[in-house]
Amino acid sequence: MDAEALIIFFFCGVIMVGAGVLVSNLVAPRSKNDQKDEPYECGIPTQGPSMIQFKVGYYLFAILFLIFDVETIFIFPWAVVMKKVGIAAFIEIVIFFVVLGLGLMYAWKKKALKWE
Repeated sequence: MDAEALIIFFFCGVIMVGAGVLVSNLVAPRSKNDQKDEPYECGIPTQGPSMIQFKVGYYLFAILFLIFDVETIFIFPWAVVMKKVGIAAFIEIVIFFVVLGLGLMYAWKKKALKWE
């Protein structure tokens, strides 16, 4: 793809997104009342402090879940083209698993998988 086509494609995308935002601002119904400006808490007023701190372990656990979830997403297309590509695809997926395994061992060593 040459540079002109890429620039045209980029500007078309920007124009389409901008047009969508503009049309939605012009057409969307609006109503103003005091309740819309309040923070949403399922209709129940909060008791005590609303801001609480979560343990970092929850975030680490979520990030690890995302890493291995993305891993499964990458395995499917690899499995589809494995026969066509041959041994190169096998070597690449082995390297992929080694890197992910090293990440898992690191998380295990840091005790990020312990739920306390």
